[in-house]
Amino acid sequence: MGDRTMTSTTSLSQELQQVTADLHRVNAWAGLLRFSVIGLIFFSLVTLAWSVSNTILFVSVTALAGVFYAFWFICTHDMIHRTLTGWTWFDSVMSRLITWPMLWPYSLYSELHRLHHSWNGIDLRDPERVQWTWQEYQQAHPLLQWYVCYQWIWDIFLLSGFGMIVKTFTKAVRFQKLVPRIRRQMLLDLTGMLIVNGVLLTIVILQGELLHYLLFWLILERIMGMIGQTRDHLEHYGLWGKFTSHQLTQLYACRNLKTSSLIGWLMGGLNYHAVHHAFPNIPFNRLPEAYERIQSILQKRGLPLMQMEPGYLQSTYWFSRHPSLIGDINQSEPTCRHQMILV
Repeated sequence: MGDRTMTSTTSLSQELQQVTADLHRVNAWAGLLRFSVIGLIFFSLVTLAWSVSNTILFVSVTALAGVFYAFWFICTHDMIHRTLTGWTWFDSVMSRLITWPMLWPYSLYSELHRLHHSWNGIDLRDPERVQWTWQEYQQAHPLLQWYVCYQWIWDIFLLSGFGMIVKTFTKAVRFQKLVPRIRRQMLLDLTGMLIVNGVLLTIVILQGELLHYLLFWLILERIMGMIGQTRDHLEHYGLWGKFTSHQLTQLYACRNLKTSSLIGWLMGGLNYHAVHHAFPNIPFNRLPEAYERIQSILQKRGLPLMQMEPGYLQSTYWFSRHPSLIGDINQSEPTCRHQMILV
């Protein structure tokens, strides 16, 4: 999409930096509390699930455990930015221990996520871009065009966690020459996942619980994948565009979502995703305050305010019914019977 222009002075970035300067300090205990509480709830639910003999109850409790496992996974996003506890050793070790059992390549994702922060709204190679461009859609096979029209349903409910894992490995292979560290990170992830899952499988096989464990694993993968895919789509879908500076691009090419303080805490403040992208070093518990301060500066300068859109469920429902493409707004709309629109 072409550059969007707006009136802005060269000192805007400095003013934004100044107004948020005191919000960058990480409170290790706030992060550790969030990590520990969510982890404790998850393990309590897992213990309960494995203690019941009723299959329906087992599936139900495991599904609930999957919800909190997803929130626990989101803590690893803070670990990438060193904004959870600020303890390098803790972030490096614990992030991998809680993700490798689900075959999630944390090390690879951390490398790709850095590219995402540099390229969001600017470079279409962005490894976390989920929205297709007009050109990609036009050149795609009719079956892929059909997929794009129902992308949200496919990604969230069908591809789910497996889709995110495959996408991460695929993107890592694509960018390994650009980021040489990716090769080492891939070896680390593959080795770690092999060891961790080898130990877990050995234990369940010796206990004669292999099928039980596979069902348990699959339920977690489905629930975590649905939550992860939903977050992945909502954060940027329909907002692609380059503005007059990288910071403004991040403020306007990311989505903020209105939700309760509890959900915001569980999501690690990622409902303030635009603020996070503009200032990735601000810890999750200071993002709401940073949002208010940034809004005041934008208002003072006569710039568009960051939007605060409806919550996760409402926004997901709306966008899943209104698929769109990245393209020239002056072009005619594609002839898609599924009401595809351009942004």
